[in-house]
Amino acid sequence: MTDISFYHLIKRSLENVLPKLLEKTLEAGGRAVIFASSEERVKEIDDLLWTYNANSWLPHGTSKDGFASEQPVLITCENNNANDASYLFLIDGIRLEQINGYKRIFDLFDGHDENAVIEARTRWMFYKEKGVQPTYWQEDENGKWAKAQ
Repeated sequence: MTDISFYHLIKRSLENVLPKLLEKTLEAGGRAVIFASSEERVKEIDDLLWTYNANSWLPHGTSKDGFASEQPVLITCENNNANDASYLFLIDGIRLEQINGYKRIFDLFDGHDENAVIEARTRWMFYKEKGVQPTYWQEDENGKWAKAQ
């Protein structure tokens, strides 16, 4: 069964958290898809992954770059798994009707945006109604992720 993990971003932004989670995914030998809301957002995330750290490189590409099946991290606004990823990162409040096919789904939302929090609660209930038990992650006082009970 697919594990859906909600990441409530309060101390850090998506731009700080997403690259670190992707690094951990690749270190574990996984492949990832980032599902964004628009082509403009795909471009923003692509630019972020090229520039977030001058001392490292995160291998990735967009669905428009070609060779989608070869990308360790694929950024797209299309609901497909063209790179046979085990991990899916949902941003921008995207909700999936079908959640099968991934080992783990990360739902990242901005805790400073009241509408984003409300929408995350709605997605949480939607997935629970589908028979999935989502998990909730929050940052502790040291900036580390802790699974909330």
